[in-house]
Amino acid sequence: MGLEKRWISAFIIITIVAITGLFWQHQAPTTDFNDASTINFADVAWLLTASCLVLLMTPGLSFFYGGMVGKKNVISTMLKSFICLGVVSLLWVTVGFSLSFGSPIGLTIDGTHYGIIGNPCNYAFFDQVELLPHKSLGSSIPFILFALFQMKFAVITPAIITGALAERIRFISFLLFICLFTVCIYAPLCHMIWHPHGLLGSYFGVKDFAGGTVVHMSAGFAALAGVIVLGKRKNSEHIPTNIPFVLLGTGLLWFGWFGFNAGSALAANATAAMAFATTTIASASAMMTWVFFDRLNGRKVSALGACIGAVVGLVVITPSAGFVTVPQSIFFGFIGAIVSNKMVYWKKLKQIDDTLDVFACHGVGGIMGMILTAIFAQGENASLLHGGWSVFGHHMMALVLVSAFTFGGAYLLFKITNFIIPIRVTEESEDLGLDLSQHGEKF
Repeated sequence: MGLEKRWISAFIIITIVAITGLFWQHQAPTTDFNDASTINFADVAWLLTASCLVLLMTPGLSFFYGGMVGKKNVISTMLKSFICLGVVSLLWVTVGFSLSFGSPIGLTIDGTHYGIIGNPCNYAFFDQVELLPHKSLGSSIPFILFALFQMKFAVITPAIITGALAERIRFISFLLFICLFTVCIYAPLCHMIWHPHGLLGSYFGVKDFAGGTVVHMSAGFAALAGVIVLGKRKNSEHIPTNIPFVLLGTGLLWFGWFGFNAGSALAANATAAMAFATTTIASASAMMTWVFFDRLNGRKVSALGACIGAVVGLVVITPSAGFVTVPQSIFFGFIGAIVSNKMVYWKKLKQIDDTLDVFACHGVGGIMGMILTAIFAQGENASLLHGGWSVFGHHMMALVLVSAFTFGGAYLLFKITNFIIPIRVTEESEDLGLDLSQHGEKF
């Protein structure tokens, strides 16, 4: 199949989706909803704001990544992040939200049913996703607001992966992969951890306040799988094109992360306020730790290092933002920055050519966040320091399962994508740069 025919096929698919939505038959109403009197207008106002903040993170990530790559690949790198706003948003409405939060399909253990994935027909084309609050999914906000807030998380997750694959992946292949990733990896993981009857969240007791496991670990391990399948760039040495872009992107990410973490309280309450505080303090701690640690290792204090450190702090605190204290968040940022810094400069990881160190920052940051959450988290089911030995053990089991599922699943999806459409650009295109060869544009 020629390249033009592939684009024609893609256009036909989106045409079918657009028309199908017009004729989709609504299901009978369920009893899963509260009446309108349970809506809390302060919660609605905060979640609307938080949803906007999380959406802003994806353009922020575009600038963050775009400034780090070579001049011939700035536009292509930024577009791969930005395009997720279009692709994943439509996929989320048609089937993604239903797979993530639909009725559990999974296993029955000791007489209780635990979900691995949601029923794809429950909320297809946002059927029943309307104005009334759902009893167990955001009980004080309209259900459609909950769905839109969660959509922003689904959007940014595959966008994170792009940094590892920059400067050598074909654009249309990337579009196919993020569709497969969202449906086959993100949605099941989201369901298992965040649905009230999900296997990992309900049975294993995994705590993930805002996406350390669902978002960052899944993206990090998928990035690792992707660079193994793609192989190294012809020229893996380059000088970042635009450090001010990186600074701007970091600022937008940090700003948007308040919606990411504090919004995950799903209410305008004390938990949201604490998550807001721990988010910024962990990031500040990680940023300062990164630059000092660089200097101790004989490297200059750099703007790039400060930015990477700040983002690592945000990643590490994400799974526990609403479960720990501010002093604990300082430690989270400190230890997370040191571990990720060591991984960034680890020679064996450099050999596989993760272009922008996505696994070292997001994957390892997510892992550290999950481990630290299992040690320090307060509240229901507690953690290792609060007598929750079994909770810690379950977290470690879940860590192994999630790592294997996300890496193995992503590796398989990359192979499938490569079988359908060659995933790597030609040598000539790579030499010319993806901006010109893929998009006919120049930075």
